[in-house]
Amino acid sequence: HFDLIISDVMMPKMDGFELSRYVRRDGKSQPILIITAKSEIEDMQTGFKSGADDYMSKPINLKELVLRVHALLRRAKIANEKRLLIGGSELDYDTLSVRTEGEQISLAPKEFRLLFLLLSYAGRIFTRFEIMSEIWGYETDSDERVVDTHIKKLRAKFENSKDFEIITVRGLGYKAVKKERA
Repeated sequence: HFDLIISDVMMPKMDGFELSRYVRRDGKSQPILIITAKSEIEDMQTGFKSGADDYMSKPINLKELVLRVHALLRRAKIANEKRLLIGGSELDYDTLSVRTEGEQISLAPKEFRLLFLLLSYAGRIFTRFEIMSEIWGYETDSDERVVDTHIKKLRAKFENSKDFEIITVRGLGYKAVKKERA
């Protein structure tokens, strides 16, 4: 069992794109990071279309590689933990649904993924950059303030939650905190 696959495009018997297609065709969901000297957008598209989750061009910055690996492993862990129970609230990753006290709460996919991320690591502070990379991906053109908008929407939808609240940690980011039930 592998937690993560890091592959170069140029390999002797099978290139990294073929490897990605093979892994996905076999039904495996491990994150795949492709490393290559090819930095053209067409090559990146081929990589992502073949099943890769992330793509880096050489020369590789080791600190960036480590950050990307950690982000891919975090996403994989969250995706594997399909259901979260927090008090009377249940989040189901397969259906992107939230039930609180038996009531279905409608969320947009990114709102759901953001809430699932925060509640999966309740008490941990996430910076906007971390949230952006987890939910929107590294290659996004979105402004970091889009995180603030999604947090505001989540707070409005869960303002009466007896199970958790989303807190701003001034100058750092956001975290979800579980509430004690009486």
